[in-house]
Amino acid sequence: MRKRLQELGLDLPLLPTTSVGSLPATPELLAVRGQASRGEASPGDLDAGIRQATEFWIRQQEEIGVDILVDGEMYRDDLVAFFGSHLRGFRGGGLVRSFGNRYHQKPVITGPVRWTAPITVEWWKFAQSLTKKPVKGTVAGPYTLMDRSFNEHYPNRKSATVAIAREIRKEVEELVRAGCRIIQLDEPALSARPGEMEMAMHAISIVTEKLPAYFIAHICYGEFEAIYPDMLDLPVHNIDLEMANSEMDMLDLFSRIPFTRDISVGVSDVHSGKAPAVDAVRRRLKRALAVVKPEQVWVDPDCGLRDLTVDDALGHLRVLQEVSEGLREDL
Repeated sequence: MRKRLQELGLDLPLLPTTSVGSLPATPELLAVRGQASRGEASPGDLDAGIRQATEFWIRQQEEIGVDILVDGEMYRDDLVAFFGSHLRGFRGGGLVRSFGNRYHQKPVITGPVRWTAPITVEWWKFAQSLTKKPVKGTVAGPYTLMDRSFNEHYPNRKSATVAIAREIRKEVEELVRAGCRIIQLDEPALSARPGEMEMAMHAISIVTEKLPAYFIAHICYGEFEAIYPDMLDLPVHNIDLEMANSEMDMLDLFSRIPFTRDISVGVSDVHSGKAPAVDAVRRRLKRALAVVKPEQVWVDPDCGLRDLTVDDALGHLRVLQEVSEGLREDL
């Protein structure tokens, strides 16, 4: 898929580094969020805090040498709740447990889903204005947004997913219009129901078809074996998979049925908290390169770094960059 990147004017090195999207809020942003929740800070104060935290993370990624930056998603918490709160036809529901002690408000679809205004575009534009490196746009995938919401309006899951996809496409079109060339669809629910892969693929094709961008599907944790090799038909250029947490076991499958898309290989287990050992990450990445061509491989953590401390998140990124640059020289 390097030809696609070149067509978009993106000159990336071998084994380009990135992160999945979310980064930890800075202590300053956490403080102003708390003040805002108590009525002690204005919306303007909160906006300024988000911008300051976004700039912090752009500068840190640049300093480390990360190749494709992210805005860190300082403006949002849970993926599905955030997008549900910005699309007409949703209302907030009750709290449900995500994992560990993390909870989020599960949206409820109560009417026709409608996109009425850009959701992430201004934040992407702000982040991109701070750097000459490409900043990846991140949006909710239509299948996951459907799967992790209560549907009280559409007659079935398929019609709800298609309706959401048509509206998410409008957000993606605005990102492309603003100049975003690398766009990630977050689809962590994609492996939850293997029998619905065809439906999910159709929805993603609605979002990505004929748009001048390089698309990534982030699938995250799940039983990938159940949707492989079908996932290779996803209408995207790159599939981002958690690999470190499962000890790279998908590589056995890839050796039998070759991986034909670009792949963002999660070689750093975010659930471990502290930054991984350089040798462990190098060993994982070299195992991947023995099965997948270097030209196909991107390097990132297993999932978002939001729940780590700032220092630990920086540690993960530094290790990934060190390993990637070292292996680039070898290659």
